[in-house]
Amino acid sequence: MEEFRRAYARLCAAGGAAPQEAVLRRLRELGGAPGRGRLDLAAQSLSLETCGALGRLLPGAAPFAEVALGDCGLSEEGVKLLLHGLCSNTTVKSLDLKGNNLRTVGAEALGKLLRQNKSIRRLILEWNSLGVWEEGFSFFCQGLGANNFLQRLDLRNNQINHQGAGELAVALKQNASLQELDLRWNNIGLLGGRALLNCLHSNKTLKRLELAGNNVPSDILKAVEQAMDHNQDRQTILSETQNRAYILSKEVLSLKDEKTKQVSNFMCWPFRWGRMSAARVSQLQEALDEQHSIMNSLKAKLQMTEAALALSEQKVHNLGELLNATKQEQTSMAERHFTELQQQKQEGADREGRLLRDLSTASEKNLLLRNQVDELEKKCKVQQDQLFQVKQDLTNTTAELKLRAVQAEERLEMEKRRFKQSLEDMESLRVKEVDHMTQHIEASERSMQDRIQRLEAIRIALEEELSQVKAAALTERGQAEEELIKVRNQARLEEQQRLEHLEEKLRLMTESRDEAQNCCLKQKQMVAETQAKANQLSLHADGLRRRLEELQQDLNSKEEEKVTEVNKVKVELQEQIGHLQAERTAQDGLREKIAALERQLKALSSNHREALLDKEGEISMLLEKLRMKEADISRMREEEAQRASFLQNAIMAYVQGSPLGTHSSRK
Repeated sequence: MEEFRRAYARLCAAGGAAPQEAVLRRLRELGGAPGRGRLDLAAQSLSLETCGALGRLLPGAAPFAEVALGDCGLSEEGVKLLLHGLCSNTTVKSLDLKGNNLRTVGAEALGKLLRQNKSIRRLILEWNSLGVWEEGFSFFCQGLGANNFLQRLDLRNNQINHQGAGELAVALKQNASLQELDLRWNNIGLLGGRALLNCLHSNKTLKRLELAGNNVPSDILKAVEQAMDHNQDRQTILSETQNRAYILSKEVLSLKDEKTKQVSNFMCWPFRWGRMSAARVSQLQEALDEQHSIMNSLKAKLQMTEAALALSEQKVHNLGELLNATKQEQTSMAERHFTELQQQKQEGADREGRLLRDLSTASEKNLLLRNQVDELEKKCKVQQDQLFQVKQDLTNTTAELKLRAVQAEERLEMEKRRFKQSLEDMESLRVKEVDHMTQHIEASERSMQDRIQRLEAIRIALEEELSQVKAAALTERGQAEEELIKVRNQARLEEQQRLEHLEEKLRLMTESRDEAQNCCLKQKQMVAETQAKANQLSLHADGLRRRLEELQQDLNSKEEEKVTEVNKVKVELQEQIGHLQAERTAQDGLREKIAALERQLKALSSNHREALLDKEGEISMLLEKLRMKEADISRMREEEAQRASFLQNAIMAYVQGSPLGTHSSRK
């Protein structure tokens, strides 16, 4: 360790720079054997010379296993020198580069490090900007795909979008060593979540994948968790089978050693074997047979374990295919429900990004104008005030847009609460509000574009004035350059502060989006509860149907009773008709008697005729009464049939017209 410290001091002196005291102090405190210490330079501002010296000392076997360079404010060249030295290092197991704002050059250097280094197992890259520049991040992902030694990778808060997630997915398909990957608090979204989920079908080594704070739908997160559980189960099964195979191979080797020893003893002592009896030879033969049987059983066990492993792999493959099919179905259903919301969120994010880019470009242009026109402050005060007012207007408009977005989210929540009453009204109101918001945002964008055009015209006028004044400003150029350097440093500090502030705002926005997603999940639960209530109502409707069937049975029984009563009436009428027919026969007999006695009663014929006429009138009246009764009986039958049909139709109309009947018929 002392030699490493002296070499560092010697290289700094050779480069014409003094060694940093913080680095020397940490090297003095570092102890232990090579490959076991920790070089902790976190929160230390490392100069370019220090980075170059450390980059020269790191190749080979450095006297530490962990390097912590978090929040060191490393420049692009310094990071390049340090990582170039680590490419051929063989002892460093963990590297921490948190909070160094690594960009294109840093991403390319990290990709080269992952391609060449074979010792680093843990890499922390939290709070950097690797995902902003696509080319550098793609180079980093290519290096990750070619690496087969890294096990843990931390990429939190690196502004990775869905394209960067696609590059990572391609790298994970090629990588066969990474076990933990942390991608929290980025901007991966739905497309990036799908790409990562698809890559997990071919990657079997990744055990942990964190995607919180990325606007990834909950179904994709659940599918990723299932894939991680599947990989963990697969790793445990493989480890168990490897252990069993190792134990069985040890047993087989021990048995082979025993057999070789027995054979050697047999070869070394031939005379003893000649003296042995036939019983001893048979015993040895039996022992050999037992050893052969044990060997065969062990081979059978090996074959059984291999077959079980193949079956488990086949089952795992089949389960994976089933999971893929179900996941595809779930993703297709989720796409239908979330496309509109995701499109709106994506449009809002794009507009915010455009506004931020416009703000950054306007601020850079203003800084350039201020640096070049320091001598002409008196003439440019009015324009600077206007620019300041425009910035305030831009910030106000962004704040208004965010407030309106919050209000729109609140309105969406209110509409979701009203989802139980009418889904169609909620969708129409939401569409109207979204159209109104889009029209208002388009109007604000048009006004902003007009203002930007005005600013461009002002900038062109200022550039013309600057071209006229450049001839006079050449004499004081040296002083202006010094002032420019100071102002640039201040501007860099201000830009860093603004970037931190914007990152904090983005984090808050992601938290609010997560809360909105949680609200959506709660509403889904409420919908499930309503579905359960609907099922209960359907059960109640089934009970009412059974009740109606019982009532129908009662009606049938009553109709049967009515039929029996009608039959009884018919029997009684038939009996009366029989009596009347008997009376008719009696009357016929009387008529015959009267005809026989007509001769005797000629004197009384008139009286008898009147009596007969009266009796015939009575008979006709009785016949008419019989006919009337038969007509009444037929009418009563028809009325009873009509009443039964009317009752049945009324009951069916009541059942079909009631809300329970309509609900049951729809189901």
